[in-house]
Order: sequence, then structure tokens, then C-alpha cells
Amino acid sequence: MHAFAQLLDSLIYTRSRNAKLKLIGDYLRATPDPDRGWAMAALTGDLDLKAVKPAVIRALIEERVDPVLFRMSRDYVGDTAETIALLWPGADDGAGEPLSVSNVVDTLNSLSRSDAPAALAAMLDRMDAEERFALLKMATGALRIGVSARLAKTALANAFGVEVDAVEEVWHAIRPPYAELFDWVEGRGEQPTAADVPVFRPFMLAHPLEELRVDLKDYAAEWKWDGIRVQLVHVGGETRLYSRAGDDITGSFPDVASAFATPGVLDGELMVKGEFQGGEAASFNALQQRLGRKVVSGKMLADYPAFVRLYDILFDGAEDLRPLTWTERRKRLEAFARHLDPDRFDVSALIDAADFDALEEVRAGARDAAIEGVMLKRRDSDYVAGRRTGLWYKWKRDPLTADCVMMYAQRGSGRRSSYYSDYTFGCWTEDGELLPVGKAYSGITDDELKMLDSFVRNHTLNRFGPVREVEKTLVLEVAFDSIHESKRHKSGVAMRFPRIHRIRTDKPAAEADRLDTLKRMIT
Repeated sequence: MHAFAQLLDSLIYTRSRNAKLKLIGDYLRATPDPDRGWAMAALTGDLDLKAVKPAVIRALIEERVDPVLFRMSRDYVGDTAETIALLWPGADDGAGEPLSVSNVVDTLNSLSRSDAPAALAAMLDRMDAEERFALLKMATGALRIGVSARLAKTALANAFGVEVDAVEEVWHAIRPPYAELFDWVEGRGEQPTAADVPVFRPFMLAHPLEELRVDLKDYAAEWKWDGIRVQLVHVGGETRLYSRAGDDITGSFPDVASAFATPGVLDGELMVKGEFQGGEAASFNALQQRLGRKVVSGKMLADYPAFVRLYDILFDGAEDLRPLTWTERRKRLEAFARHLDPDRFDVSALIDAADFDALEEVRAGARDAAIEGVMLKRRDSDYVAGRRTGLWYKWKRDPLTADCVMMYAQRGSGRRSSYYSDYTFGCWTEDGELLPVGKAYSGITDDELKMLDSFVRNHTLNRFGPVREVEKTLVLEVAFDSIHESKRHKSGVAMRFPRIHRIRTDKPAAEADRLDTLKRMIT
């Protein structure tokens, strides 16, 4: 456990990508099975210790430390695991045989939820603060150490001289602690395969277009729809529906999964049909009614029928089409889709534009609630995992903006835990009341963060736990992708991807936007 704790500590304070790759690679080469496999599961988000939940951990520390002191310390530190690791009394600190990663995982996985708290507490008693931090990070599944699943897999591939795409290809077909994978990379076994298993394959992703202009002779243009990217897999008589992160969301969308029974792998955008759109795609706000639900009622299925707008095809039956060009895959996709249920699947239409200038005009006029922008795909590109420069570009539509008044602020997490960096803002009603319309924590520079933090501290009116109410005098220009009606908010609206665009110190709060202005932006 000590070696894994040291790895996490080093990763937290390392910004260089190459340095992180080396740290993880050195750990994997030096650490025996199954410890390194469980460590990889933790780094990639595949470790699930079902018997340990955040509420259990909070209850344990509040039995040992004054609850008010813990909450105040958590508010200041900004990370629950770090706070508990430092505050834990550690009565038997360092006593007994050192615990390994596999000791911890095996013990916690073998216990019921009623027995796990005592076992977890006994482990924490035997550890130093660094090891406690690592254990709590593993238990909660929220490492937040600046390491993505892709980077961890790249580190493994680099450490053992294999291709990261080969690791990605079989990752979801192997369960932690990945014994078959390590046998292969160290030459003791055959390369694992995903044959007859409905596994997830990494998505091909796009770079932002920014200021680049491309020739439409080389690139095809299609709409970027505002749903969630999904992968449909039907292999060996089984269907799986995966999110962009590789999470299995089949249970949340049984209507889509049951309609896909043709062997193959498709890439598309999952959306729901709108009641008032004549069966066309509704806004993301409508899709949110179904996201994350483990049980979907018949009423929910009827009110928010899901469908997939198809972008690409990876496999046609057992035939791997990824090495083909986009043009060839598009033809195969159109032929494949003809045999699918048209109520559940359609092919994303291409945009007919003579040149880039014409495409720019088409994009500028698109304010459909379900359109997020334009995708540009190189016609001769094969389907490759991750972002490859020059192949696919995303060109989001220009954001909407509104001048809003800061109302509340809360401290952030991680490196922002010392700053008030999460801001709730509002707009005026016709009666002069200020109602919250959104919350944002991104879009600002470090200097702007310090300026806003200073404003919050110097203009606080009230405190509600970790939240501060501030004087309603500072205007923030907020950018957002779209806005929708919402019954959950008093204002009646909900913003999609709000972020701080500018700090309007030049504008009086009384001149901020009215709520009616935002409602007129609803599409």
C-alpha cells in the first residue's frame, strides 16, 4: 500500500505528462500481481468497492473527531480524503504487517456493508497519513490526481512496449486485476481478444476547429447533435450500449438496446424525441430526464422515447471497418441502417454546402435546440481512437450570452479549495426580484479567480455553511450553449454549459439582463 500511496502523492505534484507516464510505468514494472492490477483499476476508474460509500467514511471520522471541526477542515482543505487522512487519530499507526493494495481490496470486497466500516477503520488505524489518503481515494473512486484512464493505459503500454490501442481494444473484456493483460505484455501468454464479447471500443474524437478553415473537397460536414455520444454493440447474441467514457448504460435505455439486434458496432448520438418537435430530436434538457436512471418506468419510456442518430460504423458483423476511409464507412453505415428500426435509429444527415463560406452561413443560422454545432470529418480518414490532428474537427455554434448578477459563492475543490470559485448568478424579474438562473466555475483566468475571490470575501452578506451570499453588485457576462425551460428551478430556466465570459465591472447591477430576455432565447 505504501508504494501505491507514494505513486499517488508523486502524481498529484507532477504536471508533466511524460513525467506522469514514467511514474506509472515504473510502478507497474516494479509492483507484483495482483497489486498493480488493482492499482490500474483505481487509476482508470474501474475499481468499485461496493461496501464502502462516502457516507460510511464521513460517519467513521465523525465518531473520532468533532463533526464541526471535520466540516470546517473539509471546507478549508477542499478534499474529503485528504482531510480525513490528516485528522484520523491513527491509534495503531504503523502497527502490524504492512497492508498491500490487494489485501485492502480483497478484504473490503469480501465484507457486507454492515461489516465493512469496522474493517475499514482497523485498516486506517494501521496506516500513516499518506497511506490513509490512498486508501480513501481508492474507496471513494474519486482520485482527482490529474490522470485520465487513457493516460494510465498509455503508461502501461509504454512500460511494456505494446500499442496503447491494443490495450484499449481488450480493456473492457478483462476484469481487474487484469492478470491476462499483464501475462501478455510480459510475454507469458497470448494477446487477449474481444471475440464474441460485447466490449467497448475507444471513440474517435475531434479537435476544436478554432481559426482553421478547411476545404470541403477534403472534409465532409454534418451536424453535431446535442445528446450523449454512445456506442452500440451487438455480439454473440448480446447488446450493450456504452457512453463515451465506456460506462455500460444499457439498463437506462432498454428501448434502444432491445431494438438493436444486428451484429455490429455503431457510433452515434443518443437523444430523445420531443413532444412538440413532431418526433424530432428534443433538447438535452429532455434527455436528462432519463440519464442515470437504473429503473426506467413505462411512463418514462413513453414520455421520453430514446433514439440514436448514427455517425459511423466500426464493425459490420465480425468485419472490422475501422481501417476503411470515412467515405467507405459512410456507405456501409447507410446500407447497415436500412435494416434497423427507423423509430430508433437514423443516420445523421450531411450538410450540403458549396464551400467553407457557405457552411459558415449555414452554421450561423442553426439555433435548433438539438444542434450543438458542426462536425468536419476528413473523407480519407480511418477510424482511430482518440484525437488525431487533421482528421476530425468540431465547430460549435457561437454561444449565447447574458449579463447576470453574482448572488452566492462557494469554495472549489482541489487546487481551487482555497478560493471562492463556484458562483451562482441571477437575472431580474419584472418585479425587481433577482432569481438564480445558473451556476458556473469555469472560463476565468487565475488572476480573475483571485479578483472574484477577493470580491466575495469583502462583500459577504450571509453565510450558509460553505456558501456565502454576497452583495448584489457585481455583473458577470455568462456564456452558455443553450437554455431550456425547467420546472426544477424557481426561475423556470436552466442553462446548458454556463461559463464566465467576462467580469463586467463597468456595468451597474441594475442593468443586468431580465429573466424575460433569457426566456426569449429558449429554443
